[in-house]
Amino acid sequence: MDLVRNILEIIENDPKIEISEIAALVGRSDADVMDCIDQLEKDGAIRKYKTVIDWDKVNNGYVYAIIEIKVSLERETGYNVVADRISRFPEVRSVRLISGDHDISLTVRGRSMKEVAFFVAEKIATLPQVQSTATHFVLKTYKEDGVMLHEPEHAERLPIVA
Repeated sequence: MDLVRNILEIIENDPKIEISEIAALVGRSDADVMDCIDQLEKDGAIRKYKTVIDWDKVNNGYVYAIIEIKVSLERETGYNVVADRISRFPEVRSVRLISGDHDISLTVRGRSMKEVAFFVAEKIATLPQVQSTATHFVLKTYKEDGVMLHEPEHAERLPIVA
């Protein structure tokens, strides 16, 4: 299992890494690594290879919001039914069952704050199982999927003259 975990951590950090580099890092042959990755893809452990984009550096980027939802469950249905329905909206980037005052957390994106607000009001809040929502707009993203998006600012000290 350590081989699998090592391979997954390597390709999670760099999906474009060459098989030969992975093989060298884990001490296995290229064929062994390729077989392992093929099996992980077939089993669904590897769901997608992803690019992290800093949308703040692109004109016409996106607005992101975290939406917390309080749900009232219907008889004989659980959170999975609600989460499955919500996850089908293209605006929804992630859906998570959470602990605390709310039940489900969403990350959504839109072209503007108004678009996100209308999405929540018209598509999420109107679902019969949704009791309440709380919307938090993302003002700045510092780190996404383990990747730093902004370099820390270094304050230069001014010389003191007497």
